[in-house]
Amino acid sequence: MAQAVEEWYRQMPVITRSYLTAAVVTTVGCSLEIISPHHLYLNPRLVAKKYQFWRLVTNFLYFRKMDLDFLFHMFFLARYCKLLEENSFRGRTADFFYMLLFGASVLTGIVLLGGMIPYLSESFAKIIFLSNSLTFMMVYVWSKQNPFIHMSFLGLFTFTAAYLPWVLLGFSVLVGASAWVDLLGMIAGHAYYFLEDVYPRMTGRRPLKTPSLIKALFADDPVVVARPANVRFAAPQADELHQD
Repeated sequence: MAQAVEEWYRQMPVITRSYLTAAVVTTVGCSLEIISPHHLYLNPRLVAKKYQFWRLVTNFLYFRKMDLDFLFHMFFLARYCKLLEENSFRGRTADFFYMLLFGASVLTGIVLLGGMIPYLSESFAKIIFLSNSLTFMMVYVWSKQNPFIHMSFLGLFTFTAAYLPWVLLGFSVLVGASAWVDLLGMIAGHAYYFLEDVYPRMTGRRPLKTPSLIKALFADDPVVVARPANVRFAAPQADELHQD
């Protein structure tokens, strides 16, 4: 059993494995009181005035207490992050990392701006960890890129992947979780989907082109489909049929 888990872990693509590992280590460390969540949460004042820039990253790594909700999000992180990296972003690790960076930036910006809007500032002030939102963003992007896959929710009913974010949003509401967290992930996911897939088809321009600096960090191997030796892809010529 342990060997199977180790093999499953080792076969994960690099970004998925790194993010999952950081999330589990951070959350377990907080549960064991080795790390304090007070040093991790998003606090704009401490970032701007105390230069605690690490909070812009660590708030995406802590998934609250280790309960059923934690396992729920770890499953979706491992599943949909892996599916995106292995399929939609196969051979494009830098582009996948840039997608996560874009999503994290959009989520952070929404929370910061929302904190300055009257009547909404109190609600946004309660959002101090964006890990669940970033996970939900990946689910949303995957559902947009694979809309016709048939799925089942707890064996109760079936639906296509295009409706997966809405099904999960409804489930979150039913179990008493904050809908804001999932909605923020959907907003960030739709922003990426529109700018990366819809807008380029409309205009021929791609605004989310991955910067060369990020590309330099990842040595992506091109995906090459090898042509087997001695395999004909066209019918042989008539004179070849009569050769010895």
